[in-house]
Amino acid sequence: MYVHKSVLLKEAVELLNIKPSGIYVDATTGGGGHSSLILSKLTTGHLYCFDQDEYAFLKAKEKLDSIGQNYTFIPSNFVNLKEELAKCGVDHIDGILYDLGVSSFQLDIQERGFSYKLDAPLDMRMNQRQDLSAYTIVNQYSFEDISQLLFRYGEEPFAKAIARKIEEKRKEAPIRTTLELVEIIRSALPAKVLRSKGHPAKQTFQALRIAVNDELRVFEKSILDALELLNKNGRAVVITFHSLEDRICKMIFKEKSTIQIPKGIPMIIKDQPDFELITKKPFLPSEEEIEFNNRAHSAKMRCIEKTK
Repeated sequence: MYVHKSVLLKEAVELLNIKPSGIYVDATTGGGGHSSLILSKLTTGHLYCFDQDEYAFLKAKEKLDSIGQNYTFIPSNFVNLKEELAKCGVDHIDGILYDLGVSSFQLDIQERGFSYKLDAPLDMRMNQRQDLSAYTIVNQYSFEDISQLLFRYGEEPFAKAIARKIEEKRKEAPIRTTLELVEIIRSALPAKVLRSKGHPAKQTFQALRIAVNDELRVFEKSILDALELLNKNGRAVVITFHSLEDRICKMIFKEKSTIQIPKGIPMIIKDQPDFELITKKPFLPSEEEIEFNNRAHSAKMRCIEKTK
């Protein structure tokens, strides 16, 4: 039994400030935790649930059907937000939620290859129909591309050493499994790093997952589209789990909620920005939630509201 514990569940839905008659989007339905709570607050409103993982839909459907039928599941990546909603006749929404963490069942289902703790084929595809997998990157990408990817997406200080060791090992035989890769990473790192806190493969696995699923580009395009779709007083809530996602969210929210004033030019500003930050600083999980759900420890939540 794979159980997904939604992070910042009540807090995220409260920030959406839901209108019972509103149109809402859960961009990352996953196991349906946030979706089911949103749906429970709707009467004549409607919820659109995005997820490219078919298993996620099956898990979420059990919860959603027990609450109501005023939802539509869209089996697509949220990068296609505008196009998919347009197919449903929707061009404006009252709120959207992004929970950018990997669902617990994706990590816990061994054969999905997301976890550095479970032996499985190197996969990491959220969309099982796509061709690119972690196996392809590890076995076919050049040393330069792998080292750049590990540094950029994993912020891994030993990216070159790990990439070089991968290059050496795959000459002997293809690197096929997660634990094979973990041992290669261990062999590339200094002893003092291996003795330090945290799993030595965490940053490499994060980098590979982001690259396989093109997560940063996809999120940036999607959140910009979502902000365009918001009605007045509509809100976007984003839960991130690493600094790269949070940096994109923070930057976009700041740009949208600020009037740009050229330096050195005296001006009287009459216009107000189209958006207002609801969370001036990121909202963090409580100590109680982190104790209950360890995967919440790195979560940050931000919210913005459209004012025009």
